[in-house]
Amino acid sequence: MKILVVDDSVSMRQMLSIILKGAGHTVVEAPDGAVGLAQFDESIDVMVTDYNMPNMGGIELIKAVRAGTVNRQVPILMLTTESDASKKTEGRDAGATAWITKPFNRDSLLATLDKITRTVDF
Repeated sequence: MKILVVDDSVSMRQMLSIILKGAGHTVVEAPDGAVGLAQFDESIDVMVTDYNMPNMGGIELIKAVRAGTVNRQVPILMLTTESDASKKTEGRDAGATAWITKPFNRDSLLATLDKITRTVDF
């Protein structure tokens, strides 16, 4: 899978990249939602985004992707320190597919990505 990782923390992007590449995925990194949106295209299989970022936050990014004309149904995982129920509701309402609160572990990240990207063959 090709995964777009959007997070303003360089160390978080590096850690996610190591985990995801180690699991066999291709990773594209962006430091904020504006750059992430510019890098988002039909080749992206899933997006992982933080909530709080400069320039364009995760909620705005998700809304822009869902309102766009390209790859609107891509699974989106919100990976953030935000754990408040109202923030999770805001994410779900914007179009997030799943939510993981930092800190997280490798296995739960990969299991969640597998769950939200699983396709059913008929």
